[in-house]
Amino acid sequence: MANEIVCVTGANGFIGSWLVRTLLQNPLYTIHATIFPGSDSTHLFTLHPDAKSRITLFPADILDSPAISLAVSGCSGVFHVASPCTLDDPADPHKDLLDPAIQGTLNVLEASKRAGVRRVVLTSSISALVPNPNWPPNTPFDESSWTDVDFCKARGKWYPVAKTEAERAAWAFDGIDVVAILPGTCLGPLFQSSLNASSAVLQRLMMGSKESQEHHWLGAVHVKDVAQAHVLLYETPTAAGRYMCSNGIYQFSSFATIVSELYPDFPIHRFEAETQPGLTPCKDASKRLIDLGFVFTPVQDAIREAVESLIAKGFLQPAPSQSRNSF
Repeated sequence: MANEIVCVTGANGFIGSWLVRTLLQNPLYTIHATIFPGSDSTHLFTLHPDAKSRITLFPADILDSPAISLAVSGCSGVFHVASPCTLDDPADPHKDLLDPAIQGTLNVLEASKRAGVRRVVLTSSISALVPNPNWPPNTPFDESSWTDVDFCKARGKWYPVAKTEAERAAWAFDGIDVVAILPGTCLGPLFQSSLNASSAVLQRLMMGSKESQEHHWLGAVHVKDVAQAHVLLYETPTAAGRYMCSNGIYQFSSFATIVSELYPDFPIHRFEAETQPGLTPCKDASKRLIDLGFVFTPVQDAIREAVESLIAKGFLQPAPSQSRNSF
């Protein structure tokens, strides 16, 4: 493998930062890192001893086509990670979520096509798989499922709409090789200074939230695994289509039980009923990745590392017994 330049959009976000770190571990990669103008990217240069010489920053809104073209120029591969993500309802769904997700994806694909990029790895989401109320009962979800956008629009669930329509736009785009990865709820240490949406799911749960994540959950995955899976899909010539990236499918209530067993001193809500009614559990749901030799990190490790990071960064107060034990 020869030296090559790859572009990572949204490089200073949660997944983007881990992806940059993973790429830097291979000395053959040099990175064009796009960041939202004015956002903090200083942590990227702490991820590897060679980071300063191998990362070039490109401040670029993904809706700014010329800026994206500049970042992608000269690259042989693109990882399109950038997309707005929020747990809260957007004030303006089109401006806040839909336009950046869909048009941003098209801008990246058009720039990639012009630049002669070999492959684009698109960061989609399990939110482009579910909710899908028409899925056959007693059948584990797989990559053939697509989110029912009308169902979501009727309930004001705009994030799944944005991720689904952005991915559909990518598949409708001709003239470039695209592979999509669909991560579950990503957990692990935070490199960035801000709290991202998936980490906030765990943070809120540990603070007593009773939110069931009914329409936003299939399972969890270590963010390190998600980053490594991106690179695997880029480097595997035969990779094609959609790849779920979640360490199993199970109820959010089951996840809450795992977290409460690891952290009994936190006020974690125990859900009595199914949080995702009718969801069929499946340990090897990400079979397409597993068949490529991928091995997932245990979810307990992802939770522990995420909690340690949330506490260290001040996003979560230690439980009283933890505080006492730390002296």
